[in-house]
Amino acid sequence: MNAVTDSTPQSAADLFLQQLAASGVRYFFANGGTDFPPIAEAFARAAGSNRPVPKPMVVTHENAAVAMAHGVYMVTGQPQAVMLHVNVGTANAINALLDAGRDQTPVLLFAGKTPYSEGGRHGARTRYIHWAQEMFDQAGMLREAVKWDGELRLPEQAADLVARAAQVAMTSPRGPVYATLPRDILAAPAGSALVEAGTRRPPSLPHPDPTALAEAARWIAAAERPMIVTASAGRRAEGFAALAELAERFAIPVVEFHPRFANLPGDHPMHFGFQPRPLLEEADLVLVVECDVPWIPHQEAPPETCRVVHLGEDPAFQRYPMRSFRMDLAITAEVGAGLRGLIAALEAAAPEPARLDARRAALTARAARREAARAPARPPEGAITPEWISRCIAEAVDDEAIIVNEYPLRQEHCLRRRPGTYFGLSPAGGLGWGFGAALGAKLAAPERTVVATLGDGAYVFANPTACHWVAQAHGLPVLTVVFNNALYGAVRNSTLAMYRDGLAARDGGRILAELGPSPAFEKLAEASGGHGERVEQAAELPSALRRALAALAEGRQALLNVVCEY
Repeated sequence: MNAVTDSTPQSAADLFLQQLAASGVRYFFANGGTDFPPIAEAFARAAGSNRPVPKPMVVTHENAAVAMAHGVYMVTGQPQAVMLHVNVGTANAINALLDAGRDQTPVLLFAGKTPYSEGGRHGARTRYIHWAQEMFDQAGMLREAVKWDGELRLPEQAADLVARAAQVAMTSPRGPVYATLPRDILAAPAGSALVEAGTRRPPSLPHPDPTALAEAARWIAAAERPMIVTASAGRRAEGFAALAELAERFAIPVVEFHPRFANLPGDHPMHFGFQPRPLLEEADLVLVVECDVPWIPHQEAPPETCRVVHLGEDPAFQRYPMRSFRMDLAITAEVGAGLRGLIAALEAAAPEPARLDARRAALTARAARREAARAPARPPEGAITPEWISRCIAEAVDDEAIIVNEYPLRQEHCLRRRPGTYFGLSPAGGLGWGFGAALGAKLAAPERTVVATLGDGAYVFANPTACHWVAQAHGLPVLTVVFNNALYGAVRNSTLAMYRDGLAARDGGRILAELGPSPAFEKLAEASGGHGERVEQAAELPSALRRALAALAEGRQALLNVVCEY
C-alpha cells in the first residue's frame, strides 16, 4: 500500500491528523479540554512541515460543532471530523449526533478519554478531574446513535482507527461513528506506523435487483392513479434529476412529505405539494422513495387495494424499533441508480401513451386549480404570518441560495428549483441543528447565500451566542431569520391536536409551550459584529431582508427577529 513517509518521529496524534486529511476530511471542528494537548502539538508540528492536516476550527459548543460538520457534508458529500472533551463533551453533542444518525450523515466524532496511566508516562493524569471523568463505557451513552465505535488503544493504530472510522461512516446507509482517544496514547510515539496515502474505499452503493424493478414497472404501468412520496430523494443531485425525469415522462405526481432535501423542482408540473392527501386516498399505487414516514397512519392511509412499493438504501429502516407501513415490494438501491433503473424498466413495460397523456392532462388541470387557490402575494393586514415570511424570503434570494430550515418555513411559499438548495431538520427532531448546519453550509460554499430559517425555540436551542461567535471568528456571514411567535409550536400544536376540547385548549395550548417574554434576539447578532433588526410590520419585511442581504455582501452576518403568529 502506498504511504506518506516522513523522517521525523511521529506521535499517534500526528498520524491521527494526517490520516484524517488523507481520508478526505478538510475541517476539524474542535471544542477542547485537558485531553487535547497532543492534538494541539500535532497541529503545530504540521504547520512547520509539509504534512497535510485538516483545518482546525474552534467551535464554542459541541452541538454546534456536530451541526457544522453535518452542514459541510450536506453540501460537499465529504465527511468531516469533530473532536470533543471526554464524556461531558460527548454528552453535549448527543442531540446533534442523533440528528446526524437519522439523517444518514457520516460525521466522524472523536472524544478524548481519561489517560490510562495515573503517573510515570507522558500524558498521564495531571488534573483532579481525570479521575471523576473516567467512565466504564464512555461510548455507551451514544451507541444507539452511531454505526460503529472504537478506541485508540495503541499509538501505532492511530491511522488505522481513522481509516476504519471513515470507511464505516461512508458505507451505505451512511451515518456517524465515534472513537475515544486517551491522552497518554495520543502522545505516545507511533513507531514505524504509516499513513494510508488515499481514502480506504467503502463498498459500492447498492444497485437495484432487476427482477424487482421489472415487477415495480409492471405495477406502475398498469396503475391508473400512481403517486410518489419522498422525503430524501434529492440527497444527491442524481436522485433529484432522476425523480424529475420519472415523474415527467410517466405523469406521476410527487409529494414531498416532511422533506429534508430539495427533491424535485418546485415548479415541476408533477410537483403536488407537501401533504399526501388527497392523492393518497385515491391512489392505486404508491412509490415511496427514500422516505421513512410516507403518511401518518393515525390520520390517513392508502386504499386497501393500493399497492405500495418502497425504494431506498434501507427501505425497511432497520434501525427504527417500530415501522409498520404496508410494503408489497421493497427495492434496495441508491436513489439515483434505483430510479434510473425503474425508468428503463418502465420503458420496457411500455405503458399506453394515450393513458399517460390523459393522466398528464388531468393532473395539469388539477395543479392549475391548486395554484389559483394559493394565497395572493400581498402583506397580511394583521400579524405577520409564516407564509408571508416564506414568500418574502423566496423573492429576496436567488435560485442558488441555500436555505437551512428548522421547522417554520412554509415550503409551498418558498419553492426551490435546484438540488442542494434546501435542507430540513433530521427526522430525529433534535432542536438546535439549523444555525450550526447553516454555518457549515456557508463554510463549504462561501460563494453562495445561506439563510437559516428557525423558530425562536430552535434558535435558543442552537446556543446562539456560540454560533454568532463562530460566524464572526471564522468569517461565515449567514442570514438567520427567526420566526418569533414566543412559543414552542410543536408542543402547542400537539396539545391542541390531542385535547382540542380540553382544558389546556382554553388558553390556546400555551401551557408548557410559552416562550414569552421574548428576548431581543437581534442584539445577539450585533454583539458579534453582525446586523440585527426586529421586524413587527409585514410591509417592512422585504426592505429588512434587503438590508440584511446587503450586510452579508459586506462580509457581516445578519439576523432578522420577525415577530409573527402561527
